[in-house]
Amino acid sequence: MRFIRKTHYNQDIRLFKHNGQRFWYGLLAVIVLAAPLWLDRFYLGELSLVFIYAIAGIGLMLLVGYTGLVSLGHAAFLAIGAYTHAYLLTSGWPFLTAIIGAASLTAFVGAIVAIPAMRMTGIYLAIATLAFAVIVEQVLTHWQSVTGGYRGLLVPDANLFGLDLTTPVVFYFLCLLVLIVGLLIALNLLRSPSGRAMVAVRDSEVSAQSMGIHVAATKRMAFAISAGFTGVAGALFSHKIGYLSPDAFTLLTSIQLLLMVVVGGLGSMHGVIYGAIFIGLLPQAIALLRDGLPPVIAQIPGVEPGIFGLILVLFLIYEPLGIYGRWQKIRLYFEEFPLYRRATYKRQKSYLRTERLR
Repeated sequence: MRFIRKTHYNQDIRLFKHNGQRFWYGLLAVIVLAAPLWLDRFYLGELSLVFIYAIAGIGLMLLVGYTGLVSLGHAAFLAIGAYTHAYLLTSGWPFLTAIIGAASLTAFVGAIVAIPAMRMTGIYLAIATLAFAVIVEQVLTHWQSVTGGYRGLLVPDANLFGLDLTTPVVFYFLCLLVLIVGLLIALNLLRSPSGRAMVAVRDSEVSAQSMGIHVAATKRMAFAISAGFTGVAGALFSHKIGYLSPDAFTLLTSIQLLLMVVVGGLGSMHGVIYGAIFIGLLPQAIALLRDGLPPVIAQIPGVEPGIFGLILVLFLIYEPLGIYGRWQKIRLYFEEFPLYRRATYKRQKSYLRTERLR
């Protein structure tokens, strides 16, 4: 078992807690940087999609995992970012300016949505964000002069510093770079007073108010930041699929994003990566499963959403801490062996005293 001797206050806010983390994260960086040397175009495209999902997952994790606000409408923010980015590129904007504009507009819309939504919690907030996603889907369908309606919108080819983004290797490294920058921004945000205020609101709004935290402003900030991250993911997603249509941003997309953070592990940036890998590879696994099933079952409409929902329910019941929570339990099991006891991880539910006042 590793014991960390803390001799300075800055050790509490370091990104890497010990040299072991530096070694393993460094090894992971070497692997992902060298991946184009031994992977073909298809697998590079799948990894790029995993990175895009992870960028969107960072935004949703900040909202759901660290602020405690459930959203079923993040597909709408993904769509706003994608369509805005494609429209700005069509208008002649450079790539970097277009992606910044898409993120800014999506963050602004997120702040607007937060004004009525911050008065709600739980299932009511989820229904409100779901209604927002339906509204955005209708706007994309009927605002044909901008979005093209059901005809769709072609995403123009873009260049970044003279590099063609349609090249799989260039696009892979672009998505990887944006993911790393996004993780650094999110981790530093969580170490700041604003990030600690978000966690305080998640744990208990009453306690947060008693400490002088403006709960409404914190929720609005969380919505805006979450939408901004999702807008960046939407801009990259537009280049991944090449052609935008309303069918690409449905309720199933929102469920996939929520499933990603729940399955990966709420309240952990590690969970974002685990969840993105899981969601990125799940459609391929479902496609292989369809090939092995009888035609009568494989051709049933709605099999994929049903599997997503089933996985979400099973994780909520049997593995509420997600994949990263299970990995922590396995790691601690070997660290404590042979002193491990079955009661070590017995499920418990604790309440803050302030929550008992409700």
